[in-house]
Amino acid sequence: MADDMWVFGYGSLIWNPEFPVAEQVIARATGWHRSFCMRSIHHRGTLEAPGLVLALDADPSAHCDGVAFRVAPGAEAETLQALRTRELISSAYLERWLGIDLADGRGVQALVFVIDPDHEQYCGGLALEEQAQIIARAIGGRGANRDYLHATATHLSDLGIADADLEWLSRRVHLL
Repeated sequence: MADDMWVFGYGSLIWNPEFPVAEQVIARATGWHRSFCMRSIHHRGTLEAPGLVLALDADPSAHCDGVAFRVAPGAEAETLQALRTRELISSAYLERWLGIDLADGRGVQALVFVIDPDHEQYCGGLALEEQAQIIARAIGGRGANRDYLHATATHLSDLGIADADLEWLSRRVHLL
């Protein structure tokens, strides 16, 4: 068990991990806030019309609840490569190994992709209404930005994870 590879999902990884999962557990990353603070120019927008995707933004007073996935034994190397290809497409995310707390009381080190606040795609602090307007119209290589938002909000709700900002955004974008 000491060599297990864990991945912390807080956005699309929750509903679309794209790697073999041996176990999944609700988990918390302390010192981080989930937000639409990254302009998406590939997956959920384009260079000409960027969308927004979720990232973990450092905040010592916050925490982010998500899902920790234990990678199926033997699939660690291919999972790491696939995640790097998916998540580091524009280098706006930074790959980190963070201590996270599992809901069952265990603590593990998990691979987490967090925002680089110095990257040109970082856009922390946008008002929720501005986020809604961008998300409502953006489309990228993996589809409509609104679908990404709704899938994430729905899966968080289904897991019993409250996120007031995502819930508000999902309702607002539905009306646009």
